Amino acid sequence: MIFLDAAATTPVRREVLEAMWPYLSGEFGNPSSHHTLGEAAAAALAEARSGVAKVFNCRPGEVTFTSGGTEADNLAVKGIALARRAADPALNRVVISAVEHPAVEESARYLERIHDFLVDVVPVDTDGLVTVDALRSLLRPETALVSIMYANNEIGTVQPIAALADAAHAAGVPFHTDAVQAAGWCPLDVKDLGVDAMSISAHKLGAPKGSGALFAKGRLRLEPLMHGGGQERGKRSGTENVAGAVALSTALTLSHAEQPEQAPRVARLRERFIARILDTVPDARLTGHRGQRLPSVASFCFPGTSGESVLLELERLGVVCSSGSACAAGSDAPSPVLVALGIAPETAQTAVRFSFTSTISDADLDAAAVAVETAVGRVRNLAAPQAG
Repeated sequence: MIFLDAAATTPVRREVLEAMWPYLSGEFGNPSSHHTLGEAAAAALAEARSGVAKVFNCRPGEVTFTSGGTEADNLAVKGIALARRAADPALNRVVISAVEHPAVEESARYLERIHDFLVDVVPVDTDGLVTVDALRSLLRPETALVSIMYANNEIGTVQPIAALADAAHAAGVPFHTDAVQAAGWCPLDVKDLGVDAMSISAHKLGAPKGSGALFAKGRLRLEPLMHGGGQERGKRSGTENVAGAVALSTALTLSHAEQPEQAPRVARLRERFIARILDTVPDARLTGHRGQRLPSVASFCFPGTSGESVLLELERLGVVCSSGSACAAGSDAPSPVLVALGIAPETAQTAVRFSFTSTISDADLDAAAVAVETAVGRVRNLAAPQAG
């Protein structure tokens, strides 16, 4: 099997399993307990927090562990917006982009539905990019928060986060970015990016599902979503997942160290794969920005097919990929991300996303390209009207 669905999840790395195993077995203590086992767990949690903070270039106290990227996004969008409006009732608007992950979009819509916020959606161009001018046009004195994702999970387009954050700050508005897909491939130095909050997820990095982290600047107030014992400095109550935090920190540290070598290598393979598909599959259409994209994502529309049918045919040929966001699996509607790019709904439903791990090989992508050509051809032949 050739696995080309790394944007959905990644296999757990052996180094990560080895790092987290003690906290699933002998060192099983609750980090809030005041005895030897609890103190060992607390020390491991503190070390994990420091590891994440080192990659983010922030203070350990600015890192909050969560149950994943979705919770981190929810805590950022709802927590920042609600805290700011509590301090100033006039702050009743949030800005998101037209290509956000559902974790951000649905958080904004919750604020709109339950708390009477107004949601301003900044459009993207045909490559999926948000321009600074488009963002500026939506910023108002009432804007409580801007949340724009770092890299898109469906098309791979990477946003100019530092410039967008600067525009938000010029209007006095804090800026959050969903960096779940960018982690491991793009720089995560929050000072260079200029962001006030940033979310990541463990299972995109070679760690198990169920762990994530949110960076939030120390001075930035957050209204907590989880109430209870006041863990995570009152930002996220609940007994901490020590093994998950250790796994996330280990995976993030490893991927950060490997990024200078692996990101350019995978980008070269991605370009070769894209060129092969565009050359051999008639009418194939690449989605997302041609150059300003993740090294690990290549997404296409194949007019004259059904994306789901192509996926099934590819799996029969030994290639596993997806038709878009795994978080929207089971939906028959065309991808809102692709529609936001101006792609017709019927074309959007022919989309297939190929996303790579850092260990992908030339041979695997060459074999996958042959499989794509075969699968698309078979689906088109089946869909074509039969003579007689």
